[in-house]
Amino acid sequence: MSHPVLIYMGTPAFAVAPLEALCAAGLAPALVYTQPDRPSGRGRRITPPPVAGAGRDLGLEVRQPEILQTRAERLFVESLKPDLILTAAYGKILKTRWLALARHGGVNLHPSLLPRYRGVNPIGRAIMRGEGWTGITTFRMDEGTDTGPILLQEMTPIGPDESMGELSERLSRMGGRVLVETVRRLLDGAIEPAVQDEALASYAAPFTVEERRLSWRRPARQVHDHVRALCPDPGAETARLGRRLKILAVRPVEESTPAVRPGAFEPWTGGPPRVRCSPGTVELLRVKPEGKPSMAGEAWRRGLRDASPGFEEEA
Repeated sequence: MSHPVLIYMGTPAFAVAPLEALCAAGLAPALVYTQPDRPSGRGRRITPPPVAGAGRDLGLEVRQPEILQTRAERLFVESLKPDLILTAAYGKILKTRWLALARHGGVNLHPSLLPRYRGVNPIGRAIMRGEGWTGITTFRMDEGTDTGPILLQEMTPIGPDESMGELSERLSRMGGRVLVETVRRLLDGAIEPAVQDEALASYAAPFTVEERRLSWRRPARQVHDHVRALCPDPGAETARLGRRLKILAVRPVEESTPAVRPGAFEPWTGGPPRVRCSPGTVELLRVKPEGKPSMAGEAWRRGLRDASPGFEEEA
C-alpha cells in the first residue's frame, strides 16, 4: 500500500499522543487542523493549543482556521485527495460534505466504550460515577455526536485512585495504538463496522460550575470519586470561613469516626487532616488555597492559625 494521505484534526493534550503515534508508524498526516490560539492561564496570554505545537515540532503543516467549514478550506482539503480524515477531540462536528472529501470518510477516536459516555466529558463522567472500566473506541463519523459505526475498541480498568488527568494521559497513549491499527486495517479492508446499540447509549455532559462544589453529605467513596474526576482542572471546590479551597486529592478512611456534622475536621495530631463525610471520612492529601500553589494537606492544615470549624457542608 502506498503512503495514505491523512488529515488529522485535534486540539487538546489528549490528541497529541495519537498524532505522534501516527508519525512513528510511518503514517504522518499531510495536514493537521487544530483550534486557533486562545487566551490561557491566569495571565490570559495567547497560547497555541497542544496539537499546534506538537504538529509543528513534528514538521507537519498546521492550519488553525477560526471557521473550518468554509468553501476555501473545503477546496484546499479536496485538492489533497485525502484517504482519511482522523479526529481526536477537535472540538467541532464535521458535516457530511466534509467527511465525503476523503476516500474512506472520517474516523474519530473517543475515550470511552461507546455507546456509553458519548460527548465531550467521557473520562470525568466515568470516574465521577465510580466506573471500574473504560476504554478507547474508533468509529466512522457521521453528523451525530459519537453515533457512527464502531471500528475498534480496547478496554482498560480505571485505577481506584486514578485522576481524570492521569487516566486521560493513559487513554491518549492507548488511543495512539488503536488509531494506528484502525488506519491500517481500514485501508486494507480488514474491519467490519458495527452499528452502535442505542439502548446502551449515554451522554457525558461537561461539568457545570455547581458540580465543582463538593458536598460533604455524600459517602466518603463518592467524595473521593468526585475529587479525582475534577483533578487537575477545574478542581473540586469547598469553602471554609468564606474562602475557597480546591481539593486535588483525598483518600477514603474506612474506620469508624465520631458522629459529627459532615465537613467537620476530626481532631488533628499531624499527618493528612481528616474531614467527616456522610458516612465515612476522607484524608486531604493535596489542596490548593485561593491565590496560592498546591500543597500537601498536612502543610495546609498546619498553617491554619484560627479555630478550625471545618468546611461548609456544601460550598
